Amino acid sequence: MNLPPKVTSRAFERLAEIGAQADGKALRVAVEGGGCSGFQYEIALDEPKEDDLVLEGGGEKVVVDSISLPFLTNAVIDFSEELIGARFVIDNPNATSACGCGTSFSM
Repeated sequence: MNLPPKVTSRAFERLAEIGAQADGKALRVAVEGGGCSGFQYEIALDEPKEDDLVLEGGGEKVVVDSISLPFLTNAVIDFSEELIGARFVIDNPNATSACGCGTSFSM
């Protein structure tokens, strides 16, 4: 079954910390062609658009456009704090391989 991506409470909490909703912004997660494995994630603060899927939690929003949505079926959008830095990460079961940087993948 094709389920929309899931956003963890940690990701929503991080959006609240940076005041995304207060600025009228949401976290946009998109998939674009390119990167070292064929596709890459584009993650940015952006204003929601009409055809976006809106995922809400804790008063914050994560949006995915209709073209990126099939690539993110059953994916988990999380926020990770590691030694290499804090960042939003995507655990995508559709990706057959990924590069070391974690922002590029193939299907």
